[in-house]
Amino acid sequence: MDIVKEACVEGYQEAIQAKKLGADRIELCSSLNEDGLTPDRKTITSVFKAMNIPVKIMIRPRKGNFIYSQKEISQMESDIIFCKKQGIKEVVFGCLDNKERVDIDTLNRLANISYPMKITFHKAIDHTHDILVEMDRLVKAKSVASVLTSGGSTYVLNKKTLLMKILENFKGKLNIIIAGGISENNFDNLHQVFQWNEYHGRRIVGNLSNAKKVG
Repeated sequence: MDIVKEACVEGYQEAIQAKKLGADRIELCSSLNEDGLTPDRKTITSVFKAMNIPVKIMIRPRKGNFIYSQKEISQMESDIIFCKKQGIKEVVFGCLDNKERVDIDTLNRLANISYPMKITFHKAIDHTHDILVEMDRLVKAKSVASVLTSGGSTYVLNKKTLLMKILENFKGKLNIIIAGGISENNFDNLHQVFQWNEYHGRRIVGNLSNAKKVG
């Protein structure tokens, strides 16, 4: 089993450090204290040019919920188009409606702009009324390649039963990336539990907080 460790980073120096520490893929964000927002365009360009491993870009225009106005959706479209022009292969976003369901209309709108880039639907899925139901809707939408989920908890083992069910139900239908409190220190133990191939974390290859925060 080829294991992918996806490091969630904030800025250029953290991306460089994560790669040196063995990350297989980078998710680039800004404002991780707000659970990750769209990075500025200079940082997107500099990180992408410096990496020889895959880089995914967070597309999230503001903190808070995932119910977006038309103006915010237009901003997301603009950021997606910028990423596509740089040659980036995958973007990360999520959109919900006011009934705690995936907003399929907005998803399709953003997916059309994103093509042929791949799409990861982020942990907005964990804020839905029923993760299994909404993941099935993502499968039917046919526009999402991967889903990032912790099962709705800050720590993966808190939702072990649900996560196992997600992995069982959607293997081969969606690429599931497990997230939620995964670190370099607990990775081996968690992998023994889940026996999965893709994991995501802020500290999955070590502590990046010592990296100098420059663009």
